[in-house]
Amino acid sequence: MATTKPAQPIRVYGAPPSGHTHRVLLLLSLLDLPHEFIKVDLAKGEHKRPEFLAKNPFGLVPVIEDGDTTLHDSNAILVYLATKYDDGKWLPRDPVGAANVQRWLSLAAGLIYNGPSAARLVTVFHAPLNYEHAMATAAALFKVLDADLSGRKFALGSSPTIADVAAYAYIAHAPEGGVSLDPYPNIRAWIKNVEALPGFVPMMTIKAGLLAE
Repeated sequence: MATTKPAQPIRVYGAPPSGHTHRVLLLLSLLDLPHEFIKVDLAKGEHKRPEFLAKNPFGLVPVIEDGDTTLHDSNAILVYLATKYDDGKWLPRDPVGAANVQRWLSLAAGLIYNGPSAARLVTVFHAPLNYEHAMATAAALFKVLDADLSGRKFALGSSPTIADVAAYAYIAHAPEGGVSLDPYPNIRAWIKNVEALPGFVPMMTIKAGLLAE
């Protein structure tokens, strides 16, 4: 639970199918922070219009507005929210804990994005990406993560952190990209542990990839 509350609801500009958007909405819910969701219609190009580019010149969701603070990049937003509105549970303050969270944030922006997320972009949004490379990246990543999660409820151990929030969406929804989770029992157990957290909110499911069969 949050130790403080924002003076007014935090505004979140995002898209429901976006795992990056879901990361932010999930942490806001887990921290019980009041927020307002503003849908950005990517299909209509609303993320490329001048009014949105004024908030994020890269034209990507999500973006938050918290009072006078406007911030983009989902992982940066997680760090901001956990630093400002939590007492150290979701973002450990000790050097080892903080470093291990950063390791998972790097995975979220790197191998998770280029693996299961990229595969989902191909099957769901028909993105012009190398599907075979994305599938191979996901398989190699999941083999390592499944071993890494052995004996642990969450990414860092017995308690959840923003590492779990950053990693969840694109791993849990990997089957939408054609990536099976069946060979990875520890990953599947971890997903269930995240989904059992008080305040958990699901991301929309899309009937694509393995779910379309």
